[in-house]
Amino acid sequence: MEDGIASPDYSSADWLRAVVDTAVDGVILIDAHGGILMFNPACEKLFGYSAGEVVGRNVKVLMPSSYRDAHDGYLHNYHVSGERKIIGIGREVAGQRKDGSTFLIHLSVGETKQASGKSIFVGILHDLTERERVERELRESAARLRAVVDTAVDGVILIDSNGTILKFNPACERLFKYRADEVLGENVTILMPEPYRSEHDGYVRNFLTTGEKKIIGIGREVVGRRKDGTTFPMDLSVGEAEQDGSPIFVGMIHDLSDRKRTEAQLIQAQKMEAVGQLSGGIAHDFNNLLTVIVGNAEFLAEQLLSRADLKRLAEDICSAGERGAELTQRLLAFSRKQLLRPVETECNKLVESMHKLLRRTLREDIAIATQTDPALRHAFADPAQLESAILNLALNAQDAMGSGGRLTISTANASLDPGDHNAHPEVGPGEYVVIAVTDTGSGMPKPVLERAFEPFFTTKEVGKGSGLGLSMVYGFAKQSNGHVTIYSEPGLGTTVRIYLPAVLAKTQDVPLAVDKEVTNSGSESVLVVEDDPFVRSYAVMSLESLGYKVVSAVDGREALQKLATTAHIDLLFTDVVMPGGVNGWELAGLARKDRPDLRVLLTSGYALETLAANGHVRQGALILEKPYRKAELARLVREALVAPVPV
Repeated sequence: MEDGIASPDYSSADWLRAVVDTAVDGVILIDAHGGILMFNPACEKLFGYSAGEVVGRNVKVLMPSSYRDAHDGYLHNYHVSGERKIIGIGREVAGQRKDGSTFLIHLSVGETKQASGKSIFVGILHDLTERERVERELRESAARLRAVVDTAVDGVILIDSNGTILKFNPACERLFKYRADEVLGENVTILMPEPYRSEHDGYVRNFLTTGEKKIIGIGREVVGRRKDGTTFPMDLSVGEAEQDGSPIFVGMIHDLSDRKRTEAQLIQAQKMEAVGQLSGGIAHDFNNLLTVIVGNAEFLAEQLLSRADLKRLAEDICSAGERGAELTQRLLAFSRKQLLRPVETECNKLVESMHKLLRRTLREDIAIATQTDPALRHAFADPAQLESAILNLALNAQDAMGSGGRLTISTANASLDPGDHNAHPEVGPGEYVVIAVTDTGSGMPKPVLERAFEPFFTTKEVGKGSGLGLSMVYGFAKQSNGHVTIYSEPGLGTTVRIYLPAVLAKTQDVPLAVDKEVTNSGSESVLVVEDDPFVRSYAVMSLESLGYKVVSAVDGREALQKLATTAHIDLLFTDVVMPGGVNGWELAGLARKDRPDLRVLLTSGYALETLAANGHVRQGALILEKPYRKAELARLVREALVAPVPV
């Protein structure tokens, strides 16, 4: 007794019964033969039986059948040899409820003696249903998480606080080209190039010494290192978790290679588009200048028949102007503003027919081979421009094969579906004919390859090339609603592939139009509308020399005034793109309201397709491309004048 408080009487049966009856765990007493002697309220709750239903019955009523034989064996051994194998703490067994359902219990069994000396066994039963449910949910959750991680498109990697790799999912194996068993247990820096490796070591060092977790965060762009030493860009997000009381880091890795490639292609396409716009504008202005230069040089040559020396100079100016016109045509080709006449084209026949031309053009130390697909579809393309493109590629290949080699031209069908967009982002899905030109030359390093299609870019010596050959091929393919790709490696040669739209259905043969015989002169009245004073002066002088009566205007507004005040005009010869708010096509429409029988001839430094795409003219309009010679002007003027009256 302490401080006047009586010690409890632990031998009291009432005290013991109060403990048993209020226990959370089940308490059961059985005799040496398995008969139930006591069944506390917690047992009633666990098994669904009342005490009255089970006291006096064998304890096997509370067991599923798989446990009953084992229980009989324990009792048999107890009676025969005194073995008390059933006695002990913390054995997991299964119980069976009144409704037949089973559940997991934690069973501890002790032995005591009655006053008669007979043994009885005391069982303490703890329900493990909730623990089993939690463990099952954890197992299921872990299985789901494992399935997500193992099937994730992005890489998932787990490392400990020292950087040791604990988990490496299949996506990581694909990204880094390591098997999981090759990297588990290794430091994560095996997957990093410098300087990321040193930075990571610094992060780990700071974490271990100061607890700073600078590496934690979403969407950091870094570089990964594959097993073969190559690198790739990746987006890294890092989170922190805990395992066995220690921190672990979870890394989510997204490969940025495709995105970077697409971004680079988009930037390149935008750059090429911008350069194309600039080139097209320059070519248009140069065509105006060349029209004046070539035309006036022609006039001088005609006037200097008695002065051979001066006539030759005029002819040289004319020849130089024509070479300049060829350059502007290449610029227009690159900027997709050249005049194309696409028709259904048999590319196999075209390639075979070029063999002799190429053999005459290329050096003898270059072997030429063709590999054509007998099932090749027809392409919808301008055959003359396609021949020019192939010839340009062949000449480039010759330059790359300084000591000889092999040039192969092949054809094939190609089907591009929406899934091919990453490989060919600039060309839509559909059916194409592919013409490939392959050489065994020196190949191109990456910096050269990235700029190969840019106009005026060349690796040749000054004066050895204009840098417009590949640019022209690029523009031709794009303007033909196709595409061009180039693959090259130093020392392994180059392959350029031109993709052209395939003709899927045989079109009806259309007979070629036969040019009517036209004269080179006339006496009709012509209204010349041209904003460039030099070009206007040349056009007026040329037409007057051919016998035409000429009236001129600087823009559309003045032309309408001249039409209103001039009694008779047979032909409107007008530039398309002009200042003043009225272009040539609009001028023609306004003029024909009052003069429905007026013939119209357009002229421009831009091609008809470009003008039509911009809404300046309609397809089928008669147009004279700048720079033009006097003979071309004479022919087109007569053609316009003898054409049917427009409806």
